[in-house]
Amino acid sequence: MSEREPDERSESVAPAGEEIHIPGSSILPILLAAGITLAIIGITISIILVVIGLAIVIPVTVLWIRSTITDIGGLPPHH
Repeated sequence: MSEREPDERSESVAPAGEEIHIPGSSILPILLAAGITLAIIGITISIILVVIGLAIVIPVTVLWIRSTITDIGGLPPHH
């Protein structure tokens, strides 16, 4: 392949000057990890920890999915 021929990889690269989308900071990953940790530890220690862990995991997961959908909805259509 010569230097002038287009490379397959060059078609998937964003054009020069296009802004890269980076999601904002969030505490949701830390809360999700804490909830999962509590639930796993609760399996060996007490069912109460499992319930508390799941009570954290389920709403945090829903919130994270909603925030991601909202974040993605704000992107231009070609992304």
